[in-house]
Amino acid sequence: MEKEQLFARGLEQIKKTAMEQGNYVTKEQVEEVFASLQLGDAQFQMIYEYLKKSRIGIGRSPDDADYMTVQEQDYLKIYLEELTLLPQLDPGELEAVTMSAMAGDSDARQRLIESYLHNVTQIARLYAGQGVFLEDLIGEGNVALANGVMMAGCLESASEFPGMIGRMIMEAMEELIREDADNRKKDQKAADRVNMVMEKAKELSADLRRKVTVTELADETKLSVKTIMDAVQMSGFNQEYIEVAEDAETGL
Repeated sequence: MEKEQLFARGLEQIKKTAMEQGNYVTKEQVEEVFASLQLGDAQFQMIYEYLKKSRIGIGRSPDDADYMTVQEQDYLKIYLEELTLLPQLDPGELEAVTMSAMAGDSDARQRLIESYLHNVTQIARLYAGQGVFLEDLIGEGNVALANGVMMAGCLESASEFPGMIGRMIMEAMEELIREDADNRKKDQKAADRVNMVMEKAKELSADLRRKVTVTELADETKLSVKTIMDAVQMSGFNQEYIEVAEDAETGL
């Protein structure tokens, strides 16, 4: 197997171990995973930096305050307290419940969901600080968890469930982060357009020594009248420099 593939597998193994331990690994665990690759100090330092960026602590769980707002920390504390009220299953009981859920037992499915809610919060902490509020990450993860439990029947053995559900939860959170980033880009683009239209309106108004019409702004900016009106509406119908017809403002 190529060294690059071994390295990638090693990182995945470390991340899996971290999730099982509360988002941290020890240096000894890292060194053991990559022992066959005979890495140098500089390469291990790169690994530790990567793990840090992935919200994985070395030797201890990362401090929530480093990447969560106070509001998120308060929410997490209350949510985890609520989860302590749910019954805890030992490994044997969890395996039995998983097998029953795979067979279609509705009560077992609910118990299995409850048993993995804490796992969702642990994974959500890995993705915190990337633009999406922690509560939304947990909510999306819980939806993925419920869907995964319903799909458990397609597995051949109960031992496959933790890996499958972990991947589903992570993929759901990553997709939410991507969608949020795309939406923020669109919002920023719209805000930039509003600022540009308002600046052009100010300049043209100064040249003409009067308010300008939407049509004049469209000619000046080479944008459509509809685009100009959208920008005007987003500005709250700022009429300091723009003459907006009453029917356009009211939409009637």
